[in-house]
Amino acid sequence: MQESVRTSSASGSASDHSRMAEPTKESSPLVLVADDVPANVELLFDQLQTLGFRTVGAYDGPSAIAACFEHHPDLCILDVSMPAGDLGVDTRSTGFEVCRRIKRDPRTSRIPVIFVTAMNDTTDRVRGIEAGGDDFLTKPHNRLVLGARVRSLLKLKAATDALESSYRKLRELEKVRDDLMKMIVHDLKSPLTSVLATLELLSDGDFGPLSETQKRAVGEAEGKAEDLLTLIDDILEVARIEEAAVTLTRSAIAPKALLSELFHEWQHRFQQEGTTASMDVDDDTPVFYADKPLMKRVFSNLIQNAVSHSSRPITLSMNARRSGDSILFTFADDGPGIPPEYHEVIFRKFGQVASGVITPRVRSSGLGLTFCKLVVDLHGGMIWVRSREGEGSAFHVQLPLSAMNSGDQFETRVRIRGTSLGS
Repeated sequence: MQESVRTSSASGSASDHSRMAEPTKESSPLVLVADDVPANVELLFDQLQTLGFRTVGAYDGPSAIAACFEHHPDLCILDVSMPAGDLGVDTRSTGFEVCRRIKRDPRTSRIPVIFVTAMNDTTDRVRGIEAGGDDFLTKPHNRLVLGARVRSLLKLKAATDALESSYRKLRELEKVRDDLMKMIVHDLKSPLTSVLATLELLSDGDFGPLSETQKRAVGEAEGKAEDLLTLIDDILEVARIEEAAVTLTRSAIAPKALLSELFHEWQHRFQQEGTTASMDVDDDTPVFYADKPLMKRVFSNLIQNAVSHSSRPITLSMNARRSGDSILFTFADDGPGIPPEYHEVIFRKFGQVASGVITPRVRSSGLGLTFCKLVVDLHGGMIWVRSREGEGSAFHVQLPLSAMNSGDQFETRVRIRGTSLGS
């Protein structure tokens, strides 16, 4: 069956013709053939239909583009030299311009393009590659070569389409998993808050006096419950930063005051763990602008990692200094250290160091450092680690010295999908 289609150029001054011929097998791949010489189109039609393909024809640049968007062919065969119409290029460049427009549009970008030309110049081949073409055929072409190249590109397109479909399904499954996780975690928060309140009442003696052993046991349980509540907050915060617009409320922060505040808040924990902590802030370290609650949680996560991931008491130093137009915070410890191959992994979602490499005394969700990276990225900064196994770790956080005034707000939207790597 043959179907004639008439289209008009954008100028309206002439009519361009597009012709479609279909063999009996309607499920076979559709190939667009664009050439300004009807005899060349007929020849390719005959050869392609003999090979089992359906065909649609076009005779100039605009009609080739129109046919591509109308019929969504599986492959395009373009003559390089044909009338350009209103495409704004010369006749010798029409095929390249058609290819560029096809590849630029998301609806047609994955359609393979074969250029057919009587020219065999290296410059033309380079231009074809730059335009996004996938292959070249030189006139006169061999039918068997044509068939081999068409089949090869169609197989590649099928594989690419299958990969894209698999990726889309994977993203859908990830969303279902993340939604389920958020629902479960959110439902855990309320009973955990009640548990913490009960433990606090026990610790304060509201239910009667406790022996030293009982107080110690209740204190340890309360500490673990608080760690779990922090992990739940991290999970919910990471999900919120990943999937929604987050408003940063920046205010002026004095580095020395911030680290002193953290030092005071963690002093009891330092005593419990036998941690020797110190703080050093250069005198010329300037005030910077950031979201203070978020940055405090970032630094608390870094302190938590240092204190918790060691089987012995550690020495921890918290430092701040100016670094060009930025401020550099460093949290360094003499703990077990992290092998170099894990320096990037630990910042990924659920990324953890393999079991047995270090000896953590707490169970980690692998989200604390992900949260740190997301927040630092939102502030336009960087976070990285310098560490060797057995030689301690130094986490560096570099933040820009923003000129924003205290209380200024702005929204930043981010989407980061980390690879799930369990320990």
